Amino acid sequence: MKKAFVTGITGQDGSYLAQLLLDKGYEVHGLIRRSSTFNTDRIDHLYRDSHEPDAKLFLHYGDLSVSGQLMDLLAAINPDEIYHLGAQSHVRVSFDMPEYTGDITGLGTLRILESIRKTGIKTKFYQASSSEMFGAAPPPQNENTPFQPRSPYAAAKVYAYHIVQNYRDAYGIFATNGILFNHESPRRGETFVTRKITRAATQIKLGIRDKLYLGNLEAKRDWGFAGDFVEAMWLMLQQEKPDDYVIATGETHSVREFAEKVFAKLDLDYARHVVIDPRYFRPTEVVVLLGDASKARNTLNWQPKVTFDQLIDMMVEADMKLARQEKTLLDAGYSCANVERIS
Repeated sequence: MKKAFVTGITGQDGSYLAQLLLDKGYEVHGLIRRSSTFNTDRIDHLYRDSHEPDAKLFLHYGDLSVSGQLMDLLAAINPDEIYHLGAQSHVRVSFDMPEYTGDITGLGTLRILESIRKTGIKTKFYQASSSEMFGAAPPPQNENTPFQPRSPYAAAKVYAYHIVQNYRDAYGIFATNGILFNHESPRRGETFVTRKITRAATQIKLGIRDKLYLGNLEAKRDWGFAGDFVEAMWLMLQQEKPDDYVIATGETHSVREFAEKVFAKLDLDYARHVVIDPRYFRPTEVVVLLGDASKARNTLNWQPKVTFDQLIDMMVEADMKLARQEKTLLDAGYSCANVERIS
């Protein structure tokens, strides 16, 4: 039985990846942060009590800012594969918390690589790189496109990308970068624009709210399904030699188009409900991200399965179900604050 160690396991990608690895027969170990509230809802359906004989998912408290603890964990688990997904991953927030973003998103990667080097464990390492690294570079972007980061988050990811290559060349570590373009799902965090749109639109449809506040509607992104993208992560670590790959759909759509399609599926006019709020604009904008995943198609035999419209359908259906539950609670007399806590 192979063992995998996953940082960021409670996030969108971590939950889909954990599910994929468990389905493939792995024993999966995940790094989680201590919190006074439960933050494991995305993986609760996968978890079994560790005392049960069929338990294959194990969670460990830790933090990407603490190198000694990471080293102890990796030495004890001795995983065959490490998937490093943990980060401060919100681009707009990185402008408000640049130092923290640099520490966790950038140096967090270095701490894991140093733990691999110092413990001497024989493992394969995956780094979750980001299309945001390309920033102002003209599309389409592939593995040879120069990085032009436009945010503290993107700059931290560029550092992590190059330190992975450095440790691969200097110490012979099997370390690979997956440069993933935007990938979404019903498990996406509600502060990210796609999920923010589907959540608000379904609530508007049921009369729970009336307005949705957004920033730059003209930004264009290459949006895919997170479940498809985590399969590419796994495929990268099944290769004989480590390498770096762009993972993308090869299509680009604007935030405006995404909102239009979501509201149209609910028979709503987005223009009546969407309000532009300057607070959501970034100090430096990324205009267009469009990925060329030819290398992944040819080498990994990977391609996306879920289309843009299917992704929207999936997210709207899930959030409509959630909105109906909220509507039921509101009709029963619960306050909005209590409904938010329950949902």
